[in-house]
Amino acid sequence: MPVEVTWWGHATCTVEDSDVRVLTDPLFAHRLAHLRRRRGAVPPAEARHADVALVSHLHADHLHVPSLALLAPGTRLLVPRGARRAVPGLRRLTHLDVSEVAPGDVTTVGDLAVRAVPARHDGRRLPYGPHRSPALGYVLEGEARTYFAGDTGLFDTMAKEVGPVDLALLPVGGWGPYLGEGHLNADRAAEALARLGARSAVPVHYGTYWPIGMDAVRPHEFHAPGDEFVRLAAVRAPGAAVHRLGHGESVRPEAAW
Repeated sequence: MPVEVTWWGHATCTVEDSDVRVLTDPLFAHRLAHLRRRRGAVPPAEARHADVALVSHLHADHLHVPSLALLAPGTRLLVPRGARRAVPGLRRLTHLDVSEVAPGDVTTVGDLAVRAVPARHDGRRLPYGPHRSPALGYVLEGEARTYFAGDTGLFDTMAKEVGPVDLALLPVGGWGPYLGEGHLNADRAAEALARLGARSAVPVHYGTYWPIGMDAVRPHEFHAPGDEFVRLAAVRAPGAAVHRLGHGESVRPEAAW
């Protein structure tokens, strides 16, 4: 079965590889605190079906307890080490098979290996408390090697620690008019793609949520990152095929290899 990726919006994707269904950073909310979903419908019930769900870090738009509560009983859930201490709501998800992981840990799900890799991003559960967990990315190793970056900035050892990959799911924007340290914008994501040498990429983490009442504030930061990444990737990584998906759209990148 060819690898298939569906982008549901923000950092939420389904990756199907080796007959294993993987869900990344599940977020099934129309509104989250001061953020409102401005593009794409809330993912349908089918998006909640997964063999394993991955959480990259503790920020509420990536570790969203009400969304995780919607996952089917028995779903495996990988979270950063220390997450259950930092986010007490995780302890209520007794219907899920929760495991804490750190960079270098490998979890086997069927014929798929899920390897946790480092990310350069704030690992705290903001704005609460001092507890910190490592921000993670994940590499799925089955019929293809797929990198889900979560949230990260560029770092010198990215190519070495992530390793060669076939497909990269890269964040190219955010949920507000300014990106802080520890994020990729379209330009830095194109540089990451070049460093990784991936054959295909899907831009994520843009064009979904925006602060309520700020629709007119730097709207290009909401709409433009996907197209800008396509343009810059063609310069920085001309050998890579970039698939800019709409919300709910799917692609089988292997067709371009």
